[in-house]
Amino acid sequence: MTLPALRSMLLILPLLAFSSASVKAQAVPSSTVKDPLFQTISSLDTALFDAVNRCDLEKLGTFMTDDLEFYHDKTGLAVGKQDFLEKTKKNLCGKVTRELVPGSMEVYPLNGYGAVEIGVHRFHHPGHEDTMSVGEAKFIHIWQHKDGTWKISRVISYDHH
Repeated sequence: MTLPALRSMLLILPLLAFSSASVKAQAVPSSTVKDPLFQTISSLDTALFDAVNRCDLEKLGTFMTDDLEFYHDKTGLAVGKQDFLEKTKKNLCGKVTRELVPGSMEVYPLNGYGAVEIGVHRFHHPGHEDTMSVGEAKFIHIWQHKDGTWKISRVISYDHH
């Protein structure tokens, strides 16, 4: 092997090692069902959407901070818990139900604040499954853990189709 070829190989090897490490890092799940934070957020997600699906707005309000910001790719920004609850009543109650797409939830800690939940959810139209398509969207929930209570402070709901 010539000296220039050896030099080229020595320059490429670290890049290959870095590239391989990057691929492995991306393949590692962010959290598992055994992780306590994942279990907490998963339980909260279930209770949250049980309230949405039953149109229990009083219970739903307990999951939101008063200064909630809800970013939606189709309807824009809703600010405040009350605005969110009114839009939920108008647009979701009795019209759709939500289910989390199995295996789509990821949970990451936000040091000193709470957690971020990322996932995909599917919306059904009760009583109209044969005539209306099921919709899916991606979501990000920012959960604030304050005074022993978990509440959502920010939501991004996007890629509705």
